[in-house]
Amino acid sequence: MNKAAWIFFLLLTAWPFSGRAEEIVIAGGGAAIAHVFAPMKEDFEKNTGIVLTLKPMNAVKALVTLQEEKADAATAAHSLRDLVQNGARDGIKLDASAFRSMEVAQNRLVVMVNKANRISALDRSQLRDLFSGRITNWKELGGADEPVTVVWGTDTVGQNSQFVREVLDGEPVSSAALKVTDYLSIRDKVASVPGAVGIDPQGFVNASINVPDIPLISSPIMLFTKGEPPPKIKKLLEFYEAEFSFVQ
Repeated sequence: MNKAAWIFFLLLTAWPFSGRAEEIVIAGGGAAIAHVFAPMKEDFEKNTGIVLTLKPMNAVKALVTLQEEKADAATAAHSLRDLVQNGARDGIKLDASAFRSMEVAQNRLVVMVNKANRISALDRSQLRDLFSGRITNWKELGGADEPVTVVWGTDTVGQNSQFVREVLDGEPVSSAALKVTDYLSIRDKVASVPGAVGIDPQGFVNASINVPDIPLISSPIMLFTKGEPPPKIKKLLEFYEAEFSFVQ
């Protein structure tokens, strides 16, 4: 093959890849992705030409994905310490020293009740008695004569740990709780079951459920990288800061 033909061959084989857009892959908990990264995705891609690929998953799994370098960053509405501890309880080893973390926003937990439930406010003591199973009927709180059904997510590890720690004072959730999987399934089950109550990030609130007033339960939304953030992640954070003025 002569030199000209060889150059043509190289250009031809390289062509499909030369036009491939730069990509950022973020794996993370549904609350963090829904609250921060999904709303900015379209504008970020339009303004930078970088494809922002979002992969919702359990926050611990997101850190594993980052640790295995299958994502550029991971995000969660909970601290690195909590996620490493949660992973350890499930036999998942995460090297905390390998990660860098940045707070990018705040996540607020809400209590969701079925649309027919007219309870307008719950204090911390009432929440503890509801979710621990000591209160079993809404009439005990001045509501309708309706059995309480606690809805609890099996994949929402971070928010579960926070709620148990800050509201239940370390007491386990009711053994009679109705187990579902993720944030969306919690909301949908609360919407479909009379007397149901569950917790979810504020970003998942819609017209299908009611949200009584409760004491503030919030946590930082964190972005994690393996080592120092690469230039494209810095560009993402700069864009978010310019649009939403939060990144610390």
